[in-house]
Amino acid sequence: MVVIGVTGMPGAGKGVVSRIAESMGFRVIRMGDVIRDEARRRGEDPGVTAVRLREEYGKYVVAEKCVERIQNSESEMFLIEGIRSPHEVEIFRKRFPGFRVISVFSTRKTRFRRLRKRQREDDSQRYAEFVERDERELGFGIGDVIATSDYMIVNEGPIWKIKKQAKQILRKLAEKDEQRRIKDG
Repeated sequence: MVVIGVTGMPGAGKGVVSRIAESMGFRVIRMGDVIRDEARRRGEDPGVTAVRLREEYGKYVVAEKCVERIQNSESEMFLIEGIRSPHEVEIFRKRFPGFRVISVFSTRKTRFRRLRKRQREDDSQRYAEFVERDERELGFGIGDVIATSDYMIVNEGPIWKIKKQAKQILRKLAEKDEQRRIKDG
């Protein structure tokens, strides 16, 4: 089984990497969906829910819910989108040998422009709110996850570049897993 995490600040390009992974046969599990689903249930802002979930159930809560989804799936290849804390990385590394993290980096200016265009429910159209969201994400430890990732994609150019890099990295990791399974097997 291959389990890969992707991290990056809002608007960096995690979704592009996820779509490439899906096209290659990976099952994508979005950590943000766990939070957004719970926020809708509670009638709260997703940012508030992210903080409250961790306060109520501990720093591992979202990662544990993702582990459950992986264990209940028939798939052999997974990409977990939206890892935000070193604690989450710790959970995945303990549960899945060979777990690797890909980080996607874009400048704040580029990310804000993308989010304004994307217009997802939790994307701010005001710069001050965007900066607040960045600060909240950094408070979870996402900067440490990005800094210690196994692979880094800088996403400042045309979309074909990130797609090409993502395919290369995902293919390499899937092949390593296949070789490991043959040796173990």
